[in-house]
Amino acid sequence: MKKIFFGLAFFCAALTAHSQRQVSVAVFAFEFSGNGITQDDALSVTAGLTEELQSWGTFNIVSGALADSADYHIKGKLERGDKGMILTAETFNAKTGKSLNTSKESAETPAALMGKLFDFAAQVTENIPFPNYLLGKWRAVIDIPDGPLTCILEFRSNRTVNAEQYDTWERRGDKSLRYQGFGSGTYSYWGHARRTVRGKSVDGFVTLNLNLKDALPKYIAVNFTRLNLNFNEDKSLFELVASGFTCGENVDSSQTISYTRFTKLQ
Repeated sequence: MKKIFFGLAFFCAALTAHSQRQVSVAVFAFEFSGNGITQDDALSVTAGLTEELQSWGTFNIVSGALADSADYHIKGKLERGDKGMILTAETFNAKTGKSLNTSKESAETPAALMGKLFDFAAQVTENIPFPNYLLGKWRAVIDIPDGPLTCILEFRSNRTVNAEQYDTWERRGDKSLRYQGFGSGTYSYWGHARRTVRGKSVDGFVTLNLNLKDALPKYIAVNFTRLNLNFNEDKSLFELVASGFTCGENVDSSQTISYTRFTKLQ
């Protein structure tokens, strides 16, 4: 029995590590064709796309002798069209050789085309898996006069979540209720390149569905859809941007409170 347990524990740890691993991506030198298009133009676009992807901090960008060993390959071409320059690329799973998708951007001038590299980078990486930085156990604490409310969630690699603790609270007049709930559910996480939403940095979004026990009635089943989140640099903390996991309410003032700031426990 012990051997089975340790085997399962090792397997789960391996799944977690794989889900959090940054996949390697190689951008090969773009081909070029058409009047006025030079090798320097193609190399400039290649370098620009590579730098854009490196700036995301989400993939391990490799080049030179390591390019062939990358998990994903991006190969493309810079051409002269009727109305300017056309940039096309194809993204491959290097292990299987399967084409994942094709991408295209166009502009009248080289400078204008370089200004579209973020959009082009988003296209070429559309089907490359981003690491799931939500995996693991996280805790949020809200300090209120009635005592702290605590939420402990464990996000697992099979897209299930264990709510080890999900405190809920309600105040009416001079009376308050607080329940230490727990339960389980499912979640979905979509990571993407850091972008700005309503003036705040966003790294992805999460959908969470929980079924709770020993919680206030309105929180027995909670569903939160596509909440934006932001991680700190070492991924030891995340914050829900402009919203959160609702957990309490002051009925008299119509004020709600939510878990928004989570610190990683393990």
